[in-house]
Amino acid sequence: MRLLHKIGVGLALSAAVLSGAAVAQQQQFINVLTGGQSGVYYPLGVALSQIFAKDIPNVRSTAQVTRASAENLNLLQAGRGELALTLADALSDAWNGNAEAGFNNKLDKLRGLSGTYNNYIQIVANADSGIKTLADLKGKRVSVGAARSGTELNARAVFRGAGLSYQDMAKIEYLPFGESVELMKNRQLDATLQSAGLGVASIRDLATAIRIVVIPVPADVIARIGDAAYQPSVIPANTYTGQTEDVATAAIPNFLVTHSGVSDDIAYRMTKAMYENLDTLYAAHNAARAIKRENAIKGMPVPLHPGAERYYKEVGLIK
Repeated sequence: MRLLHKIGVGLALSAAVLSGAAVAQQQQFINVLTGGQSGVYYPLGVALSQIFAKDIPNVRSTAQVTRASAENLNLLQAGRGELALTLADALSDAWNGNAEAGFNNKLDKLRGLSGTYNNYIQIVANADSGIKTLADLKGKRVSVGAARSGTELNARAVFRGAGLSYQDMAKIEYLPFGESVELMKNRQLDATLQSAGLGVASIRDLATAIRIVVIPVPADVIARIGDAAYQPSVIPANTYTGQTEDVATAAIPNFLVTHSGVSDDIAYRMTKAMYENLDTLYAAHNAARAIKRENAIKGMPVPLHPGAERYYKEVGLIK
């Protein structure tokens, strides 16, 4: 009897170990690739990771600080993340393998999940610098975002459309939003170009510390960029302290992207969870209020992930 008891206990323990291993095997990880902490990508990525952890069974989800679009896309291609935020032009460049944009090879594993909100080119100068137009940036000290980030690619495009290059500036700094703002507060920079949602925290912070001028990007400059991702838009008056009038600029869509190695089931669940928890995203940042399911697949530069496609068919967005 004692031997049988020992055998029974051993079998029970083995079953428990196997059961625990099965649960461990079932747990999946979703790493959301974002951007700098002073931008919009980061709070949205944190909100998404919280949604996934709550709504998707056996999922552990985190949000990772990155240098945003270009780095995010390269990390996805390498399988070092499951979801990322990116600008439309960077996504198109990555899919097409545009070496000038920093993509020496076509990132063929990228798959679309959803459209989100627009970024706005926001060029902000110290009011004491005398900068009022793009041409006035000549001979000035300007930050253009982290090197090869989506913002920096936007800066190159906008300057090209305005007939400018980095060589026209007295100094170019490749810095994230928060660091750019600190240098402007200390009078070590004259202007910063930030590609972000309206009301981005870094510029709100700057506008409360010094007098700023928001520099317009005219429609003719946007037309000369020659990329359909760039559309004429407006930064509404009073978006920032001291900005009393509407300012013309360019808007560029943002997308949520995954990769082909992510299972159809996880991609489906991520898409579904996001759209069933939009209030959480809206609370994370005002820019997220532009996220609407009816716009989810408009202008997507890469193939849609089959899991996301399943969700959109389920809700009638795709017939």
